[in-house]
Amino acid sequence: MSVKFEKEVTRVTEGNESIRAATGDLAHRLGDRLTGGKATGANGYLQAYLLHLQKNPLRTKMLTSGVLSGLQELLASWIAHDVGKHGHYFSSRIPKMSLYGMFISAPLGHVLIGILQKIFAGRTSLKAKILQILVSNLIISPIQNSVYLTSMAVIAGARTIHQVRATVKAGFMPVMKVSWVTSPLALAFAQKFLPEHVWVPFFNIIGFFIGTYVNTHTKKKRLEALRKRYDQRRDPGYEKRDYP
Repeated sequence: MSVKFEKEVTRVTEGNESIRAATGDLAHRLGDRLTGGKATGANGYLQAYLLHLQKNPLRTKMLTSGVLSGLQELLASWIAHDVGKHGHYFSSRIPKMSLYGMFISAPLGHVLIGILQKIFAGRTSLKAKILQILVSNLIISPIQNSVYLTSMAVIAGARTIHQVRATVKAGFMPVMKVSWVTSPLALAFAQKFLPEHVWVPFFNIIGFFIGTYVNTHTKKKRLEALRKRYDQRRDPGYEKRDYP
């Protein structure tokens, strides 16, 4: 009985080791594909992306921001359970968000971050880095967030200046508070570890997570308001009626 048990344990152990080996090999090959390596003898996807970023910076940033903005809207809709009128998460807002990311967010970030980098070019002191973070948070972030909220209002259906202004006023400080927490950390990381030509894509990724959080929170609040409005429109005496 013990011999049979030992054989069974050995078989299970060998099976687990083969699974771990296969998983490790898959992860290794995936890493080579992403970053390149001696085994592949070629550039990985990340290196190819960085090469395109250096050759065609604005176009690459536009494509990156367009994809991330559309994906952000889809992910936020899924998390918030915000389905469209056809019963699925893909709505007209997704291509609109992609267009926003491609033609508004990316060019704006390209220009603003470029100006910030030129102002502080060659200045590596601690004082200069702190000043760069302050300029980013007090000037660049408010501009980007105002444009973001304005675009979101238009995409959501705002058609008058009053509607757009109300949306920006309601969402500006909550978005800025999130930016003031995350932006200094992200910029300090970029100053320390990243070359300047990858700053905008890096901030796009940070913005993707922040935007997904803000978008999800906004969708949940909107859905909650719609439910309350629906309940208020129902007969107020509906729950109080006595049934035989």
